[in-house]
Amino acid sequence: MQTMIGVIGGSGVYDIDGLEEARWTRVETPWGAPSDEILVGRLGGMPIAFLPRHGRGHVHSPTTVPYRANIDALKRLGVTDVVSVSACGSFREEMAPGDFVIVDQFIDRSFAREKSFFGTGCVAHVSLAHPTCPRLSAVCADAARATGVKVHMGGTYLCMEGPQFSTLAESLMYRSWGCDVIGMTNMPEAKLAREAELCYASVAMVTDYDSWHPHHGEVDITAIIATLGANASHARTLVAGLPQRLEAERAPCPHGCDRALDFAIMTAPDKRDPALLAKLDAVAGRVLKG
Repeated sequence: MQTMIGVIGGSGVYDIDGLEEARWTRVETPWGAPSDEILVGRLGGMPIAFLPRHGRGHVHSPTTVPYRANIDALKRLGVTDVVSVSACGSFREEMAPGDFVIVDQFIDRSFAREKSFFGTGCVAHVSLAHPTCPRLSAVCADAARATGVKVHMGGTYLCMEGPQFSTLAESLMYRSWGCDVIGMTNMPEAKLAREAELCYASVAMVTDYDSWHPHHGEVDITAIIATLGANASHARTLVAGLPQRLEAERAPCPHGCDRALDFAIMTAPDKRDPALLAKLDAVAGRVLKG
């Protein structure tokens, strides 16, 4: 199998020198339309797909992002490794605005989103003990360090529903829980990537200290935008450095991300809903075809 990188993030990440054969392509999925068309091309000889999480022009809120359609579309295109690039707030003094955090754990506090491809008619339970791929995360960390940005390896990401930022009480509570960063989009994205048997890594770019910091006050959207702009060039360089750090021929994931469904499906074959099975053709076809 050939390695193909999928990058989910903001449009500022996609203006990369050296992107060849670039074209925007529409992908239809049984879960509805993805956030936008997907920019596909080749980078360093490796196929790559860029998906604007909120759509070009930022038309989707964190709640309305079509997460299932996004992951399904990437899987249909042949993506094997998904890199999430997103802005976040920090609960740690040492994780300062401008730093990158390679997330390895999540606490999901979102509540208004569809979080699984499976359900009545085909029930499945995948393991999320380790929700990101250590192999792909290490590659992202190495590529991030090469940009000169400060990188924190490992961190717990609190996913809130939004679109409002945290109250001071919430910010202090999440900090007391041991969370490191906060954002609004990595869940259920990581859960769905695991169900689709895709390796997933999360690069969280710190833009602010949320609202807990006594010397920084509440979140200032103008300051966030300024920091986002400064981070964009680092993010582009990170992405540009991924192909040279990944093997062109995709070996089985040593952590089993690409075999997450081996023992996950619980519904007996004769009780499975044909309509749902048809929708699962891309994400679960490997185990359902047998």
